[in-house]
Amino acid sequence: MPYEGEFAQYKPLGRLVKSERVKNLLGSYEIRSKSEQVESLQTLNLINIQPGDWIPQKLIAIDGSHAEVEIENGFPGAEASYVTVASVILDVKKMKELDRHRPVEPKQFRTIEKAESIDCALPGCNVVYKGEKSANSSLRKSIFEVFGSVRMLSDGESLLDTYEALLKYKPLTEQSQKCPYEDCLEDRDYQRGNGQYTCPCNLSRPLYSTDALRIYERMNPAGTNGGIFGEIMQVLETVWMVHILRSLEAKKWLSSLGRLAIILDGQLAVFGQPAWISQAVYQELSRINGVAKEATGGKDILIIGIEKTGTFVEHFEDLDRKEDGSLGNIPCQSVGLLTDLYIKQNIIFSDSTKPYGAATYFGRKFFYKTKSGARIVATLPFLAKEHRDLTTAEPSQFPRLSDAVGLLDQLVSSRFPNALVPLVSANAEAAIPLRLGNKVLEKLAKELMAEN
Repeated sequence: MPYEGEFAQYKPLGRLVKSERVKNLLGSYEIRSKSEQVESLQTLNLINIQPGDWIPQKLIAIDGSHAEVEIENGFPGAEASYVTVASVILDVKKMKELDRHRPVEPKQFRTIEKAESIDCALPGCNVVYKGEKSANSSLRKSIFEVFGSVRMLSDGESLLDTYEALLKYKPLTEQSQKCPYEDCLEDRDYQRGNGQYTCPCNLSRPLYSTDALRIYERMNPAGTNGGIFGEIMQVLETVWMVHILRSLEAKKWLSSLGRLAIILDGQLAVFGQPAWISQAVYQELSRINGVAKEATGGKDILIIGIEKTGTFVEHFEDLDRKEDGSLGNIPCQSVGLLTDLYIKQNIIFSDSTKPYGAATYFGRKFFYKTKSGARIVATLPFLAKEHRDLTTAEPSQFPRLSDAVGLLDQLVSSRFPNALVPLVSANAEAAIPLRLGNKVLEKLAKELMAEN
């Protein structure tokens, strides 16, 4: 890396151009021909499914965001992260009524949305809470406190209770986890438990149930930690979704799921250190779905994950591109159901015998080109064992597929390409403007830390 004000020279570039090793490496990479890309469209075997006419009365959209800022506390590189997860409740029934009576006052459209959010500030590199020994232990404590402080219903379980219900599904036989304290006197494994409890070694320091997420293990003590804050955000989004369902169950309101849909921004998956939670979510969703079907006359819950960027989105666009470069190769209202083999041969190359996303996903993907021509990469949850069989891709393996595509037709937004109205609203509540937002958040951090 150059020093500040030092510019790169052309000597390294010249060496790279002449290097035989570089030439050999580049020459050994496989390149897919255009004909192979065309064949992939035929392999996908797009189908037409009659979109359902079911429209929910209410829809919940969930989206998160995080932004890291420098903290002035006397230590170089000190950093904190602001994390927010927004939930927008959209009155779909009222939205459709307003659509039928256009033009209407813009303020009337604002009445169809209600938003709530989980907002927190988490310590990063060189930020230590009073009474804590390190930034690592400060992060562990702050994650636990965030989960314990959030609840959907004032008389209901907390987000921590929901997380600990998922923790019960985590196998005890998997690879052991070391105690979070590197100087633990007995060099013992982490002892899993609920709430806050005491490490059994002689130092008797606090442990937390959220330590099982193992997010703290990847903390960089001498640099930025955007990666782990992204993991925290995705866990909050996922557990919050389960929390909503469990709260409805506790109040015996699961019959309302016959009139409700939930849309998450992103894949139905959890990546990184806390990836284990995805399989716990699958088991809990399956359980809740069984109870919900009794309350709704046999109707599965409808949860849809929506990807806005990434390799699957790029691949879908490539499939839709004609030879002259224009879009429109795929007919509207076409559905592409993805198998493990298709994904590995056409999107993410792999010769692994392990199914794609086996350790990280609690749902499976499909492509849908809406009635208006928007391309949507969506995920529907695994609600039964047969849904997880990625060797085949039958409509029956995608719960409420007909209702899902019908709903997507209704929710397409004209504001952005391939966008959905509820996610546009949720993103507006959650997104932190990169430049202006950082300045505001830095100022907030300075003011609050000055008060301590």
